[in-house]
Amino acid sequence: MLRFFASAGRPGGSCHRREWLRISTLAGCGMLPAVTRDSGRRLSAARRPPNHEFPGFGRARSVILVYASGGQSQIDMWDPKPGAPDHIRGAFSTLSTAVPGLAFCEHLPRLSRIADRFAVLRNLSHEDLDHGSATYLALTGRYHSRLSSNPAPSPDDFPTYGAVWNRITKNPRALFEAVHVNGPAFVPFTLSPGQNGGFLGREYEPVVVGDVSRQAVAIPGLAMREHLSKARLLQRKALKESLNARSAALGRYQDARDVAHLYDRASDMLLSPQSREAFDLSRERPALRDRYGRHRSGQACLLARRLVEAGVPLITVIWNHSNRGQDKDPLDTEVYGWDTHNDIFSALRQHLLPRFDESFSALLEDLDERGLLDETLVVCMGEFGRAPQVALEPSFLGRTPGRKHWARVYSIVMAGAGVTPGAVLGASDRWGGEPAGDALGPWDVAATMFAALGVDPGGHFEDPLGRPFAITTGRPIHELYAGQITR
Repeated sequence: MLRFFASAGRPGGSCHRREWLRISTLAGCGMLPAVTRDSGRRLSAARRPPNHEFPGFGRARSVILVYASGGQSQIDMWDPKPGAPDHIRGAFSTLSTAVPGLAFCEHLPRLSRIADRFAVLRNLSHEDLDHGSATYLALTGRYHSRLSSNPAPSPDDFPTYGAVWNRITKNPRALFEAVHVNGPAFVPFTLSPGQNGGFLGREYEPVVVGDVSRQAVAIPGLAMREHLSKARLLQRKALKESLNARSAALGRYQDARDVAHLYDRASDMLLSPQSREAFDLSRERPALRDRYGRHRSGQACLLARRLVEAGVPLITVIWNHSNRGQDKDPLDTEVYGWDTHNDIFSALRQHLLPRFDESFSALLEDLDERGLLDETLVVCMGEFGRAPQVALEPSFLGRTPGRKHWARVYSIVMAGAGVTPGAVLGASDRWGGEPAGDALGPWDVAATMFAALGVDPGGHFEDPLGRPFAITTGRPIHELYAGQITR
């Protein structure tokens, strides 16, 4: 399934008086991000090198962001606390890794064996405690105006990373500029904000591909039919354009312009053999598809690797399409999200960790073995972590204790494009509840991703009204490249 999100932005066109008033009012009320006006700064400024030296700048040809919706438990995965009391330590033991002195959860054996190929950051922290607004934070690098809430997507939202990338730079050699795989993300069954073009409009939204595990070609419509030649497709497109030209009124409506843009994008995909090949998973060896896992998350990771090979700069893998789909069917592993309030240990042991260990390790190994990891930055993160206290929550389903939302400290993983393999950056306190020292935020992860792609994260892009907005509010994480080990 190929899906594009709708929004009410007006990219590239003039604004009616009503639109000017609407956006100006929102800005005055603080509903749009505040920026400092700099009339001398243009989009090209986004490509200028940072003022400071950053060893990872421009090292990445592509970035893969693996988004684990629901909140992975730092204590039960990347940052175990074996010496803590039972109600903090949890039910799992630890496992030694390929990095001396570094231990992971016992249910991550494959990732433990390749721990010397990636870095663990144990000091992420922010202030948002609900899934919708925290997803927005994770996928835009900005706090939502409604902190700790579950707001619906809005045309006034800040654009997702892929939309910002589409705005600041166009690479004619790339198949697409940005793709979301296994999306969109739901919280738990309503669409989460932070995944679309926001105030930039529909023109800049990433291509969104749904479940890629059900058929060989991830987008079934890309499979060419024998009777539909390239010449015939071009004839159909010309006929459509001729008919549309007779209705001048179409160009006055944003919805009509959006449909025309999507039609053009779909036509380009059909006419491109590179597009069809990139999304055709049947071209992979069956054994490799098995290695990734024949399920939504695994095949999404495999498609991400194929998109790297096709030259896509920014790829977001929505690891699980619902943050808590297990409430509807607790026996179906396919619908599980990381929001494990109760029954956390059975959910992790039986459903979440085996697939994650299988597929994420396959992605890292496959990229490395193909020589792609040197030029691909891989980031795996959720919107926050889980609480350092195991307790039963009466308001949630489940009979055994779990962990509630926790944003004061959590862990993420980064690899490739110059990141020091085997490094551990930052630390939590002895109970896994607070940073033990300086903390990082999603805004710093955003800055690192853009810098890795060769874009100054301190630069600006312009909205449809020509106003400049900062690409990020964070700083690139220099320590990732200096090999600082804190364990």
